[in-house]
Amino acid sequence: MLASSKSLIARGLGRSYGDAAQVSGGTVLASGLKDIGPIDDDGVLELGAGASLDQLLDQCIPQGWFLPVTPGTRQVTIGGAVAADVHGKNHHVDGSFAHHVREMRVVTPVGVSTVSPEIDGELFWATMGGMGLTGVVASVTLGLLKIETDQVLVDTQRCSNLDEVMSAMTSGDENYRYSVAWVDCMARGSKLGRAVLTRGDHARARDVSSASLRAPTPARLRVPFNAPSGLLNRITIRAFNEAWYRSSPKRQVAKPESISSFFHPLDGVRDWNRLYGRRGFVQYQFCVPEQSSDTVRRAMEHLSSSGLASFLAVLKRFGPSNPGPLSFPMRGWTLALDLPVGPPSLPQLLDDLDEMVLSAGGRIYLAKDSRMSPDKMKAMYPELGTFLEVKDRVDPEHILTSDLARRLDMTGA
Repeated sequence: MLASSKSLIARGLGRSYGDAAQVSGGTVLASGLKDIGPIDDDGVLELGAGASLDQLLDQCIPQGWFLPVTPGTRQVTIGGAVAADVHGKNHHVDGSFAHHVREMRVVTPVGVSTVSPEIDGELFWATMGGMGLTGVVASVTLGLLKIETDQVLVDTQRCSNLDEVMSAMTSGDENYRYSVAWVDCMARGSKLGRAVLTRGDHARARDVSSASLRAPTPARLRVPFNAPSGLLNRITIRAFNEAWYRSSPKRQVAKPESISSFFHPLDGVRDWNRLYGRRGFVQYQFCVPEQSSDTVRRAMEHLSSSGLASFLAVLKRFGPSNPGPLSFPMRGWTLALDLPVGPPSLPQLLDDLDEMVLSAGGRIYLAKDSRMSPDKMKAMYPELGTFLEVKDRVDPEHILTSDLARRLDMTGA
């Protein structure tokens, strides 16, 4: 029972970009159980929600198993992966994290429940993507993916503009388990949205000269201090983008890459966020339905002409959505942007992007939001009312809350 606190939210490893795991004047509950159980013959195991993806990979890869879905960092707890219903480069094939959770134990203010899609499915789906507002996840039973090696065979294609990369992804992603495109947000005109598209699948033992199953190695590099404010500006980012684009192969097939470098490149550098300086950055991620793909172009055009620079832009395709009322993915496109804080025009740019996304029937990812308005939240997530009905049932006194929930009117009726 959680009724001893007036307001409470659970916190994992703090990788959410906004205010989802903080609550002013309340109690922040640190990660709990971290035990990782044995993996059965079908790749199913039970583990504590406080265990990190990194800890799980350390155990499961040497046994020939991999995460069915992984975000861009393995420094995330299992509970955090549930709360944000994380997605990866394979959503078009394997869906989000929720699709691979068999059941979970959730501690709510009214009691402890074991839930699954078949057992109290309403609470299960409200918890998947529910940002910790329906209860504290104690343990998760998860199905893993069988692998033969710790390598991924990667095809790389350099695309001269946005139309080319989106066409390549639309026509060819079905042939790959994983697909992602780095996009140059500084390019304009005929080069708008030029990109480097990387797609791949897990290598089989016969595909590589030396098959191994090694766990990821810890980061060997570290950014030791905060970079000077303004280091990442239009000039430096334009130069970096030009170098990155030119150094990427025009076309390369079946190049072996380690799991770490393909899925979690930033985990190789500790404290990489210090490159943005003390003011930090905003990560903005949206998705729009397939029929509104032109919104991606409009967003890129607006960003390119705004005078603001995005150091990192990542484009992916989503498959079908799931029943979670607050789960982010929907069939279509998603674009994630990293924008340094500081320019006075940044808030207006983000407001403009909000309107584009909203008019296209899209939404913003709650795990990366720090500024959306409650009105936009209700419009982008039309099943919010369904979520709040479940929350009121398991949290009638509205104990579970966060600064994000207060800001977006998600605390309860």
